[in-house]
Amino acid sequence: MTSATKPTVALLCGGRSSEHSISLITACGVLGAIDTEKYNVLPIGITRDGKWYLTTEEQLRELTRRDALASFPEGGQQVFLPLGAGDSRLRVINEDGSLNHSESVDVVFPLLHGPFGEDGTLQGLLEMADLKYVGCGVTSSAVAMDKHFMKVAFEAAGLQVGPYEVITKRQWLQNPEAARTRIESLGFPVFVKPARAGSSFGITKVDSVAELDAAIEEAHKFDPKLVVEAGIVGREVECAVLDSLNGAQPRASYPGEIVVTDEEHGFYDFDAKYVSKTSATTQCPADLPIKVSERLRELAVAAFLSVDGEGLCRADFFYTQDGKLIINEVNTLPGFTPISMYKTMWENSGINYSDLIDELIELALARPLGLR
Repeated sequence: MTSATKPTVALLCGGRSSEHSISLITACGVLGAIDTEKYNVLPIGITRDGKWYLTTEEQLRELTRRDALASFPEGGQQVFLPLGAGDSRLRVINEDGSLNHSESVDVVFPLLHGPFGEDGTLQGLLEMADLKYVGCGVTSSAVAMDKHFMKVAFEAAGLQVGPYEVITKRQWLQNPEAARTRIESLGFPVFVKPARAGSSFGITKVDSVAELDAAIEEAHKFDPKLVVEAGIVGREVECAVLDSLNGAQPRASYPGEIVVTDEEHGFYDFDAKYVSKTSATTQCPADLPIKVSERLRELAVAAFLSVDGEGLCRADFFYTQDGKLIINEVNTLPGFTPISMYKTMWENSGINYSDLIDELIELALARPLGLR
C-alpha cells in the first residue's frame, strides 16, 4: 500500500452464531458511516453454515428491510482467505467455477457477533492468513466470550463480580440435583445464561426452583455450558472503551444507562433490545454523581485490560443502592448499529460514528500480527 492508495477494508457480517441477523444490521450501519473517500470497502456476507460471499450494501439493506431476522443467502461469488505467504488478496470463485482475486486487503473489520466471530476463532484464522483486523485478539476474544472465564479474569484483577455458579453439561448430566442445590444457594431470582452467547439469547430470569429445569433446557439450546448469576438489584450502566495508539492508556466514554420501562420485560432481553421500541430507554450520559461516573470509567478500562483487550469493548455494570459498581461483563464486539449504546456513548463523548470507525481501523492497521 502506498500513501496514494486507499486502504482496502474487508467488512465481514452474518456468520454462524445466533446473532447472525443482528450482524447484518450492524453491517448496514457501518457501511452507511464509513468514509468511502478514505477506504475501499469490500463487504462479505457469511451464511449461517459458514460460506463466504461477496455482497453489497444494497443487498444487505434489502435483506434487513424485508426481515429483521434475515439470513444471508448462498449464491454469487464465493470468497476464500489467502493462507499467508505475503499475499493478502482474497480468492474469489465465480459462479461458473473460475478463479479471480480481490484487490489486496489491508485490514478486516469483523462485524460478527457471538461464536465463530467474536470468540477468537475468526481472529485465529485471520492471524494465520496474515490479515490485520479490528478488535481484540485471539485470547482476549475467547476469554471475553466465555462468561465463566471472563469472571475469573475480572476477579483476578480485583474487580467485584456478583455471585454466580457454572454448570457444565457433564455436571448437569451426572448429578442434576447437585447442580440445582448450588443454584438454589444463590437465592432467587437468578439468571440462567448460556456461557458463550450474546444479545440475551437463551437467557431466562428464574424466580423459583420450579422454573429452573425449563430455563436450563432453554439455555442448553445455545450452549452446553451455563452460567447462573444471582439477581442484583441495581441500575444497569455501561461504558464504551476505545484503545489508543502507541501503547497509551485506553479511553473510556461517558457512561450510559439502560432503563427497562415495560413490566412485561423483567430484564433487558432480546425483545427489549431489538424488537420492541417501547420496552426500554437509554440515557447517555447516565445520571450519576461525578465521582461515580469517573470511577465507572476507570473500572471499565480495568475490565478491558483484565482480558488483555485491544481495539474496543463495552463494559456493563450494576450500580447498586449502596454505591457498589459490580462488573457484569465486557463485550469485545458490541452492537455497532446507529442506535447501539457503544456508538451512542462515544457520540455523546465527542467522537461521531464515522470518526469512531476510522479510529478503529487506524488502531488495527498500526497493530502487528502474532505475539504482541
